[in-house]
Amino acid sequence: MEIEEIFSTNLPVGEKFSIKKARFSPTKEMKNQKRISIVTGIHGDELEGQFVVYLLADWLNNNQDKIRGTIDLYPAINSLGIDSITRSFPVYEVDLNRAFPGDKTSVLPSHVVYEVSQDVKGSDIAIDIHSSNIFLKEIPQIRINKQFADTIPLAKELNCDFIWVHDAVTVLEATFSHTMNQLGTKTLVVEMGVGMTLTQKYGYQLLDGILNLMNKEGIIETDEVYEIREPFTSEIGDVYFLNAEASGLFIQDIKHCAVINKGDKIGQIVDPLTGALKCEVIAPNKGILFTLREFPVVYEGSLLARIFGEKDE
Repeated sequence: MEIEEIFSTNLPVGEKFSIKKARFSPTKEMKNQKRISIVTGIHGDELEGQFVVYLLADWLNNNQDKIRGTIDLYPAINSLGIDSITRSFPVYEVDLNRAFPGDKTSVLPSHVVYEVSQDVKGSDIAIDIHSSNIFLKEIPQIRINKQFADTIPLAKELNCDFIWVHDAVTVLEATFSHTMNQLGTKTLVVEMGVGMTLTQKYGYQLLDGILNLMNKEGIIETDEVYEIREPFTSEIGDVYFLNAEASGLFIQDIKHCAVINKGDKIGQIVDPLTGALKCEVIAPNKGILFTLREFPVVYEGSLLARIFGEKDE
């Protein structure tokens, strides 16, 4: 393993900001030309990916003889945000995942994302790992812009529960994944868990998926057989959004990632002051509950859940 600094700059009060990556390479006689990059920490309040990168680095350190390609791990792109537990790039208040491809002659956040995209450029595959925010919990899922639907076969190897193929949105053109796909690197966006915390079972689930994908692509060579889930895909169904009809305290009545039927009770919104039931939250269709409100305080219009279900006839 080699630790490389891909970008650094001096900050006020004698501090230094830097971005580092860990590179795992095979011996020359075992080398495969393929390269994969695992990127996380673009948002400072999303920590699930750091756990996955740790698990992967630990596996690679203990299985050096199985490495056939180049594996680059970028655990903390927005290290300043991670240090301060903020989503955006501190001081500038810039969402780095809305600043790609960047410009090395521009302000610091733009220069940062430029250096990241240039360093990842040339990879055959990139995986961009995100968490949800503190309000919502997501099952392990892959989100793919319909423009890059050719990455679906790779996504199916990652042991996630759901593949959400969505329509192109202009703002997504400024994301890491869109930029890298445009540069010729097949890039998958993984979303899972909750902001500011770690969901260990999701971390191990995605680790198996990454190892499986690397094994299939010849980046590692192992006899281990990984039990990979068959994901739901939004190509054969619809995504339904449930929003709060009233303000209050949201109390869950159903497990996350549950298969539900139309009319099932997902939860209720209550008023702690008066003890009144404000409203019940009812499933509008049959499907899988892949997003569920984690933070209980809600206001009218707050997102409570997302359900993937069959298309209405």
